Amino acid sequence: MRLTVTTWNINSVRLRIDSVLRFLAAAKPDVLCLQETKCPDDAFPLKALRGSGYENVEFAGQKGYNGVAILSRFPLVTRTVMPFCERQDARHISAVLGPEAGKAAGIVLHDFYVPAGGDIPDRALNPKFAHKLDFLQELRAWGSKRVTGPAILVGDLNVAPLEHDVWSHKQLLDVVSHTPIETEAFETLRGEAEWVDTARHLTPEPEKIYTWWSYRSPDWQAANKGRRLDHAWVSSDLKDTVRKVEVFRDARGWERPSDHVPVTLTLEL
Repeated sequence: MRLTVTTWNINSVRLRIDSVLRFLAAAKPDVLCLQETKCPDDAFPLKALRGSGYENVEFAGQKGYNGVAILSRFPLVTRTVMPFCERQDARHISAVLGPEAGKAAGIVLHDFYVPAGGDIPDRALNPKFAHKLDFLQELRAWGSKRVTGPAILVGDLNVAPLEHDVWSHKQLLDVVSHTPIETEAFETLRGEAEWVDTARHLTPEPEKIYTWWSYRSPDWQAANKGRRLDHAWVSSDLKDTVRKVEVFRDARGWERPSDHVPVTLTLEL
C-alpha cells in the first residue's frame, strides 16, 4: 500500500484556499498537513476542503496567527492538541489513521508549527528566540517519552539543520533558523527520539534541498536563496518504507504564493 503525506505552511488558509484546492486536485495526497492557517476554528474553510474529497479534517486555530490542520482521505481518530511553553497557541495537532486506512491504520500523524524566533539570535535580547529555544527543548522532552509505534511527524519546524539545507552555510550561521544553538538542539531532539529525516535519508548532502524562499527577494527563482524549513520525519519502525520525498517547488511561483512549498512523503507499507 502506498501512503502519501504532504506538509505545507500555507500562510493563511482562507487567503490561499484556491492554492490548497489546486494542489489537492493536482497531487491528490492521502493526507495534507497545513501550518500557519491563521484562522479561528469557527472560520475554517471546512466546506470547501471537504468538497475537494477530504472528508476527514481536524484543525486547531486562532485569529490571525499560527494554526494547524490535518486533512485526510481516511477517517481520523484520537485527535490531540498539545500545548507547549504553557501556551494554547495552536502549534500542534495529531490524529491517528483509522481502520479504514488498511496497512496505514494506527499510524499517528503529528503536525507541528515551531516558532520562527524573530530576527535576533539572542535569548536575552529577543523573547521570540527564547520562546523558540524553549519550544525545541519541550519537543525534545516529549520525544524522549513518546509512546512507541509507527508515527509520522511533519511541519514547518523553522530550522534548517544541515550545511546544505541553506543557500550559504557561512553567511547564515548568525541568522535565525540556522544558528548552531538551533541546529544542535534540533538534531539532538530528532536523534534521541530516533526520528528519521526522510529527505536526507533519500537525498544525502551535499545536494541542496530548499522548501522556503523569502518574500523579500525580488526574484526568488533567480536568486534561489532558499532554506529547508519544512520537514517530514518517520519513526524508526517506518524507515524501510520510505520511498520518495518531493518538494513541489512550482507552488512558489503561483499567484499570491506562500513563501513555503508543499513537501510530500511517500511510504510503501
